[in-house]
Amino acid sequence: MCLFMAVSKVSGTLRDLQLALQLKIEELRQRDSLIDELELELDTKDDLIYQLQVELDGHRSASEHTPTPTAETPNPGLPVGPDEPQRTKRQAISAEPTVLDPTQVTTVTLTSYCKTKESSELIQRALLDNDFMKHLEHGQILTIMDCMKPTSLAKGCCVIQEGDDGSTVYVLEEGMVEVTKQGNKLCTIGPGKVFGELAILYNCTRTATVTALTDIKLWAIDRQGFQTIMMRTGLIKHSQYTDFLRSVPSFQVLPEDVLSKLADVLEETHYSDGDYIIRQGATGDTFFIISEGQVKVSQQTSVGDEQAAVKTLSKGDWFGEQALKGEDIRTASVTAMGDVTCLVIDRESFKQLIGGLDDGSNKQHDSDEVKVKRQVEADFFSSVSLSDFNVISTLGMGGFSRVELVHLKSDPSRSFALKVLKKRHIVDTSQQGHIMSERHIMMEAHSPFIIRLYRTFRDTKYLYMLLEACLGGELWSLLRERGSFDDGSTRFYTGCVTDALSYLHSRGIIYRDLKPENIILDYRGYAKLVDFGFAKKVGLGKKTWTFCGTPEYVAPEIILNKGHDSSADCWSLGILVFELLSGRYRRSFYTSGHGTEAQAQL
Repeated sequence: MCLFMAVSKVSGTLRDLQLALQLKIEELRQRDSLIDELELELDTKDDLIYQLQVELDGHRSASEHTPTPTAETPNPGLPVGPDEPQRTKRQAISAEPTVLDPTQVTTVTLTSYCKTKESSELIQRALLDNDFMKHLEHGQILTIMDCMKPTSLAKGCCVIQEGDDGSTVYVLEEGMVEVTKQGNKLCTIGPGKVFGELAILYNCTRTATVTALTDIKLWAIDRQGFQTIMMRTGLIKHSQYTDFLRSVPSFQVLPEDVLSKLADVLEETHYSDGDYIIRQGATGDTFFIISEGQVKVSQQTSVGDEQAAVKTLSKGDWFGEQALKGEDIRTASVTAMGDVTCLVIDRESFKQLIGGLDDGSNKQHDSDEVKVKRQVEADFFSSVSLSDFNVISTLGMGGFSRVELVHLKSDPSRSFALKVLKKRHIVDTSQQGHIMSERHIMMEAHSPFIIRLYRTFRDTKYLYMLLEACLGGELWSLLRERGSFDDGSTRFYTGCVTDALSYLHSRGIIYRDLKPENIILDYRGYAKLVDFGFAKKVGLGKKTWTFCGTPEYVAPEIILNKGHDSSADCWSLGILVFELLSGRYRRSFYTSGHGTEAQAQL
């Protein structure tokens, strides 16, 4: 009996404990749910704060640019013109990472669709009339035309819906369409016009609606097809050019990355039957490789004699190589036999590329003392955790991240910047690869003009990057306050950026998002590059094809999807110098035209 009572008592105690445990679990579940709701509310408020900050920047810039009524400003009420845009922070854009493998894309079979002669000619004219498409090579335009797919829609059907994700560009062959934005009519489009062209650059949101006013016939190609064509034709062409260069004995000793650079600067020139390509006795500084056709080499042995044919050269042969070495007097004449296409490089371009071989790779070998110091630093930061820091204040906030000023609890004199990124946004925008690349590049970068990344952390909601604290402010903010910089200041900031880019390029890394917003100043005023979200290690002499960057700074080869390398950063550097000196933006390539996308301000 006593044993039974004891067992009953223990059973009752276990039931009470189980009930208490269930209540605690439910309480924790409710608390987790409340935390999730509060974090979502915090994210929403962060987004609202960011949007309000953007609006505030716009109003502040507008008030700064409003002219004071004087005798010289008879129309003070006029809005700021396009040459003096409001200085607000610009957002970078990025396409989804390409799924194409450069090593296999040349073997991809493209799908072509039958077209009448009239349809083919209309598509070609439309592409050549478009501000973006007309910059493509003739062979690329023909391939795009061949791969465009036919589609027909009835009157009243929606071709493009404002707010949808876009991936297709269209050529209208028959009928009429109307373009509207937020219910307001922008224009009507007739046969022989291209629309929706931004969608083949990156996964943009459509900001205009296109509706069929009549029954219509369209030709379309999607972003994947366009990128495949551009990547395929670019790689095949580059491979052919490299093979041509490799066949020249004096080029065979050059490293692969230099040959690749030489192939990039080769220019196609075309000649008709009987055209002189070079003349004996003339000065010249160009070297030629025949890519199509045949040429006749002739020589005059003495004054008064006629030119005597020496030999015939055909595809893959070359001439004029002595001009690259400085011997600029031509010793023979070369004339075209029928239509001829030559690949040409001039002496100056050749010397600039070859001269870089003597400069080394810009890599400096670290001393033992530096290596030991870095190892001690790495050991220290590997032992710290998020709980070892106190937040002092918020330094800045973006749409999907914020930067906090923190210091070590154990040593308040040591301050850092803690960048907080939302995991949800990273996953939603498929930027995992960019984030991993940014972490790897910044952890390995040891340049005085690149911000240091010491450590990364993560929890269930956020990623954290512990960075060097540069409290001199953003170059963008300083530029907004001053309007522009003098020559000396511009040279100084450009020098800092150039050193940072040289460091990256020597290691096969391209930056791809240079702009004042991504340059900050330390306490001494030196400029440092930040935000390596678009940086990528491609290797020396290699290219990548992902469309990314800030529109005003994007290089032509990125827009045209030709494949880009460190040269894209050099283009952006030129734009940066222009903006620092003038205080003005340069209009981006694909918003400066007159196409339907530009009209809709896509």
